This record gives sequence, C-alpha cells and structure tokens, in this order.
Amino acid sequence: MNQQMIDRFFRYVKIDTQSRDDVEDRYPSTDKQKELLTILVEELKELGLADVQMDKYSYVTATLPSNLSDPETKKVPVIGFIAHVDTSPDVSGTNVKPVIHRKYDGGDIVLPADATQVLRFSENPALADHVGDNIVTSDGTTLLGADDKAGVAEIMAAIQYLTTHPEVKHGTIRIGFTPDEEVGNGTKFFDVKKFAADFAYTFDGESLGEIENETFNAAGATFTVKGTNVHPGYAKNKLVNSVKIASEIVSLIAEEPSPETTEKREGYLHPHGIEGGVEKTIVRILIRDFEESGMKAKAEKLTSIREKIAAKYPKAEIVLEIKESYKNMRVKIQEYPQVVEYALEAVKRAGIEPKLQIIRGGTDGSKLCFMGLLTPNIFTGGHNFHSKLEWISIQTMEKAVETLVNLVQIWVEKSR
Repeated sequence: MNQQMIDRFFRYVKIDTQSRDDVEDRYPSTDKQKELLTILVEELKELGLADVQMDKYSYVTATLPSNLSDPETKKVPVIGFIAHVDTSPDVSGTNVKPVIHRKYDGGDIVLPADATQVLRFSENPALADHVGDNIVTSDGTTLLGADDKAGVAEIMAAIQYLTTHPEVKHGTIRIGFTPDEEVGNGTKFFDVKKFAADFAYTFDGESLGEIENETFNAAGATFTVKGTNVHPGYAKNKLVNSVKIASEIVSLIAEEPSPETTEKREGYLHPHGIEGGVEKTIVRILIRDFEESGMKAKAEKLTSIREKIAAKYPKAEIVLEIKESYKNMRVKIQEYPQVVEYALEAVKRAGIEPKLQIIRGGTDGSKLCFMGLLTPNIFTGGHNFHSKLEWISIQTMEKAVETLVNLVQIWVEKSR
C-alpha cells in the first residue's frame, strides 16, 4: 500500500491543476483540472467502484458498496470522503518535480533546483516531529501540490485497501473529488442530495493526528475607486488619481490586524490584490474571523474607511462591496458531535494522539456543512501549503490512510 500510495501521489502532483480566481464565465475555472479528474474516473473504475461518474461541472463521484448484510447496511450511515484536485493560483503548479528526502536527519533541506529555497529547521517546528521520516518536497521551482493531492492519494489508497481486504467491515462509502476549492468555489454546484451521504469528511488538513471542526468565517471585500484622468501637464484642479486614493485606503487597512501579525483564533483584514490606473483602481481584501461579531466589526471598519476617504476626496467615486465566502462550520458540526468524536477515535486507533484543531482557512466542508452535509476535516500531513517550500511526510500520509480505514469500521461498530 505504501508504494502504491506514493506512486499515485507522484502521478497526481505532476499534472498541472492550478485553478484561477479571476474567472467567472466557466466552471471549473481551468480546463486542465479535468485531466486529473478524468484519470481519477478511470482509476475508480479499475478499483471496481460503482456509480463512477464525472458530471457536467466536473465533480467526480463513486460508490464503494457496503460489505455488510442488508439489515446491517441499513443501520450504518453512508459516509463520504472528499478531496479537491486543484492547486493554488498563487504559485506555479506546472512541471512539478517531487523529491523524496529519505530518512530526514533534522537539518535544513535545500531544494535541489533552486538553492535559495531552503526548508529551514528553525523556521519549521513541525519538522522536529518527522526526523527519520521520508519527506517529500518539490524541486524548489513550483509548489508540491500536497494541498490537496495528498488527500486524493490517501483516499484512493484507502479505498484500494478496502477493496482488497473484505475482512474489514464497512458500510456504503461515497467518494467525491472536486475542482476549484482554492478559489472558494469547490462546492458551487455540488449536489449534496445526489451525493447521498449522511456524513462526510474532507481530507484536506495538515499536521499528523489533527481533526479540524472549525474554520474561519470568510468574506471578500472590494474597493472600486473611480477618478478622473487628464493630461498631467494640464491636470491642476482636474485630475483625480485613483491610484493614490487606493493606496491611502490600503494604508488605513494596514493599521488593522493582518495575517502576518495574527495566529490561533485571531482574525484579520488582508489586502491581497490591487490593480488599475489613474482613472480606476480596484483593491481586494480578505476578511477573516472565527466569530460573527468579529466579521461584523471588520465590515464596519471597512465601511468607516470608505466614508472617511469619500469625504476627503469628494470628486472621486468610491464603492465598497462585501461578499460572504463561507461560515465557521462549528455552528453545524456541534449539532452532531459524534461525527468528530469518531474521527478522533480513528486517529487514536492509528497509534497517534488525536488533536482537535481550528482551521485558519476553509475547506469544501465549510460550505457543505451549511448545505446539510456535516463534513469535518482530517489531516493529510502537508505543510507550507501554497508555497515552494511545501512538504509532506510519507509516514504521515500512511497514518492518514490508516485513519480512514479505522473510521469506516468505527461507524459500523457504533451503528449496531
């Protein structure tokens, strides 16, 4: 199982599946995601799964039928396992060359194709837990793609194990692979009713043993600043420079908590994009907080900034739009705590101390919970996502597979 899982993972990361966040007229946002999704359809069929299909939105789903008796099958909830195939728009996913650093000795890891990319032991405390492991990175010129192709490979490896070990009892299992998660649209057209699972789990987490039952609340804000562009030689009392006004907006946001100054349960405002010219400039901001009250306060702060700048520059048009992305899934998951408790028990049975964690981000499960499918998140073993310094331990990937196998058995035991 070990080598088959690694082979799958390496095949998957070599396929460029980068999504785009500036596309609204098609889904998925990039056609190249379909290459991996099409391969997964064929691999699921080869494993003998039923109902294997890719729908018009490119969602891939399949069923591993229960190996229990009919009366027992009816007692056990249908469990779904979900992972996304796309990689972040922030860093290239073209021509990924995965590298195994065998029996990691605890020092710094210099990535072979770019000596400036150094995975420093002092800056990556999680490495201390993986001395002796086989660590996988890219060659330093791209991201690795463990987010979330590790999750895809782990689900596929676990399903392969279950199909070849009928002595391991399980109920009906549904598999789902999604596009465009990295741009916030992983569940945009996902049909929860058709997926027909009672509960689900995303394999999209990080450190060994972590089960995540909370995400940020998330929204995106856009300032659109419209000025007046005239010849700079004759601009006095006429030109209204939207670039300068937008820069002032950013300077005011910079006074607020930001990703680089926060941790744990602290929220932030994050200006992550600015584009335009004298006549029109757009500023995009991420709003994140674990509490609704914090989201409201941050939205009010942005509104006050808009009002302040509008009063200072009456000749400019300044529009602020705020759009919700997803909510903290804790609100829904706490309605049926067993879905998390069973996952923690599955980790424990794998010989690991389970850790209940929050996600300073989101997963497909964030929206699925509010669509009626409770979906906490399970670790994959990856670290430094969206970065050329992304890395993952093969031994942790194995434990993720073991956790899935344990989990389906626990659902059987608890349902009898």
